Amino acid sequence: MKTRNTLMTLTAALFAVAATAGGTHAGGHGHDESAIGQPGQAAKVSRTVQVDMADTMRFTPADFTVKQGETIRFVVKNSGQVKHEFVLGLEKELKEHYAQMMKFPEMEHDDPNMVTVAPGKTGEVIWQFTKAGPVNFACLHPGHYDAGMKGLIKVAGGKISSKEDGHAHKH
Repeated sequence: MKTRNTLMTLTAALFAVAATAGGTHAGGHGHDESAIGQPGQAAKVSRTVQVDMADTMRFTPADFTVKQGETIRFVVKNSGQVKHEFVLGLEKELKEHYAQMMKFPEMEHDDPNMVTVAPGKTGEVIWQFTKAGPVNFACLHPGHYDAGMKGLIKVAGGKISSKEDGHAHKH
């Protein structure tokens, strides 16, 4: 019975993805990877960040800082009793994606900027933050984002040389 339910869920998900994948967005999901970075390589991970997802509809931590150029391994644990996901993106794109998830709640993803995690399980995302500025993350399962299941990563710019620090230097 479990296999049959899984097969039915996968079939429904494939139809939902096929129905929405034809949009103007890469892969139909609308995330602009260049604006938030790019998939990272495991060999280049500079540190690991543990993130907990709970049924209180919160991430812990909900905000943190990384350095521009840094490759982070996010180890994402679902300590709750329902499925959650960790999706990196710009706020506008996450809201657009959330609207799609509200229409097609069984939609499954396999994008490098996200991981869906079953209750009690752990998943990971390896991401390189190539640009300074804010990068948001959220759970886009119906009701979760609206309940506040979102967070912010502050990507701090690289080191500024003395020639670029805005101070006038006399030579």
